Amino acid sequence: MSKFLLKCITCGKEFSEEEEEYYCPVCGERRGTLEVVYDFDQVREKYESSSVDLNNRGIWAFDFLLPFENCTDTPRLFVGNTPLYRNHFLEEKYKVSELLLKDDGRNPTASFKDRASGVAVLKAKEKSFDTVFCASTGNAASSLSGFAAVSGLKSVIFVPATAPAAKITQLQVYGSKILAINASYDRVFDLSMEIGMSKGWYCRNSAINPYLLEGKKTCAMEIAFKTKDRLPDFVFVSAGDGTVLSSFYKGFEDLMKLGVISKIPTIVGVQAEGSNAIMRAYERGYPFEPVDIEARTVADSISVGKPRDVFKACRYTQKHNGLFLSVSDGEILGSIIELARETGVFAEPAGATAFAGFKKARRLSIVNERNSVVIVVTGNGLKDLKSVSYVLPKVETLSPVKDAIEEALNEDQLHTKQ
Repeated sequence: MSKFLLKCITCGKEFSEEEEEYYCPVCGERRGTLEVVYDFDQVREKYESSSVDLNNRGIWAFDFLLPFENCTDTPRLFVGNTPLYRNHFLEEKYKVSELLLKDDGRNPTASFKDRASGVAVLKAKEKSFDTVFCASTGNAASSLSGFAAVSGLKSVIFVPATAPAAKITQLQVYGSKILAINASYDRVFDLSMEIGMSKGWYCRNSAINPYLLEGKKTCAMEIAFKTKDRLPDFVFVSAGDGTVLSSFYKGFEDLMKLGVISKIPTIVGVQAEGSNAIMRAYERGYPFEPVDIEARTVADSISVGKPRDVFKACRYTQKHNGLFLSVSDGEILGSIIELARETGVFAEPAGATAFAGFKKARRLSIVNERNSVVIVVTGNGLKDLKSVSYVLPKVETLSPVKDAIEEALNEDQLHTKQ
């Protein structure tokens, strides 16, 4: 008997893995996203007979709560067990009891999305596919590209032509077939589904593939295992199509069912003001009808106007009394600089969005001085240098003359914290 099944988020109909691959045929591609539901008697038995060795196994240390009967032949890239830094400077500056940064930009292709791609590639191999595809603004694409390369699979990537150059370069280096399309992410997503499914390739698209969330939830599980008896009061994470946000609820909820933790932190989904479609749907209330918009934000990784996992994200948020906040592009870019100068962690715009959300929550007294906080940085700043360059001063070129260099020093151009 399999240790898991798939359940439609809308109608609740259950399917075996052999019956349905991606979504409920009755509710459709968007309303019928599937959730992996485990037989916790089997999970508990596997958990009690295993050791959670994050140092050596990364996300695969959680194999008892992943959608495989046996996690063999995993991709040969170490993913997960990313640093969880405590920062006393920010604790003092913002007057909170504890502030931790989860730096997921330290994954193999420098983003949180590696957690999902590792699971997707293993599932594709288990199902005997030789080609995997996805639509992405960049991070999921480069992540899939790298994991497909190390696993002997071909990858086809659909990206908006506006994706950051560094991310497209990653795809070229890894050897993917790149289809850069002059359209929004949402249109590119639709095209990828139409073409990829007709070709019979394995789909790594977020929300469509229910197993991606299972890889992503390992970040929440790592936080739980690292903090244990001092589980944070709040977790801040950026939100685009909704799957990353949902994954934190799923990770903590699964550990509660297993008896590892006794509470779930308040999870705050932070969106850019120009790309806050999930927040708008949530504020309209149950049954959370989608509010599709034309997304515009400097944070390309969360620039999604037609979120595919909106129902799951909203229902999880309602169930666990979470909340949404939105922040401006100016707040996001300023947060990249502040985060780097106060912590040494260089975040891409989407990664710094969570920090911007924390600061707003503190200003609004949603978070108080007694609270402990985890901020999830989902991607490395080297992924997108162009965006942050707009708020940095130009570096002047000096002549190779001592007097000129000393004059520049006297102009107080030395690094100072902001």
